[in-house]
Amino acid sequence: MMNVNQLQIKANEIRQSIIEMLLEAGSGHSAGSLGMADVFTALYFEVLKIDPSKPNNPNRDRLVLSCGHICPVLYATLAHRGFFGRNELKTLRKFGSNLQGHPHIGSLPGIETTSGPLAQGLSQAIGMALAANLNDQDYQTYAILSDGEHNEGQLWEAIMFAVKNRLHNLTTIIDRNNIQIDGYTEDVMPLEPLAEKYRAFNWHVLEVDGHNINEIISSLRHARAVFEKPTVIIAHTIPGKGVDFMENDYHWHGKAPSSKEAQTAIKEIRSLKGAIKSEHD
Repeated sequence: MMNVNQLQIKANEIRQSIIEMLLEAGSGHSAGSLGMADVFTALYFEVLKIDPSKPNNPNRDRLVLSCGHICPVLYATLAHRGFFGRNELKTLRKFGSNLQGHPHIGSLPGIETTSGPLAQGLSQAIGMALAANLNDQDYQTYAILSDGEHNEGQLWEAIMFAVKNRLHNLTTIIDRNNIQIDGYTEDVMPLEPLAEKYRAFNWHVLEVDGHNINEIISSLRHARAVFEKPTVIIAHTIPGKGVDFMENDYHWHGKAPSSKEAQTAIKEIRSLKGAIKSEHD
């Protein structure tokens, strides 16, 4: 088990891997991948019931990445967790690579679904959670959603279906970073009041600082203790977190750094290691 400071250091190591991957690929999505590193670290190193040596264990927890464009953070986290070698990370988006531009089931251990079109992932996760209930299995299913994909109508149909079927074993985590490819979410298609909308659909709603690992872990454990309905965790994140010139700039939604930019980004990320201490450590 890692303490909070060790988890924060791991999150920043994952951020460094993301920059290195994107630089090597010459394309990809920087902002969301960096912004979700703390959430993915909390999930894969503290919360998820998984075993990298047995990636297909039927009792494992499932994680569905609906917003597949931020797959660099998923790939980097899986590699750091031991699902496959870190040397494979630099093949991102290359011909013949297992690390495609969006996750593809069967390409790598730990990948649960194929994603690409937005707003499909919650429906996939609902199927997994419903199957667990029908088969009397106790695994948890997690769905990672972007805020921008809430523009899609199918997502709201899935939100209704999950409540109707009382899928208490389903937790949705929204990357509330306020950007999408065309601009800021509240300019493109306003989402607020997002929490109140989910409450109106009868979900259990939690909101957290998506960079506070203590808060993230606490909310995920809280979600496991809710037995009458699904839970949504709205994680308020900073797109491009850890790299000053990327933070909160929607232009980095789908842009990879140049060599010079990558050097600056890695220098900034390395300066973060060990800087955040838990008061309990």
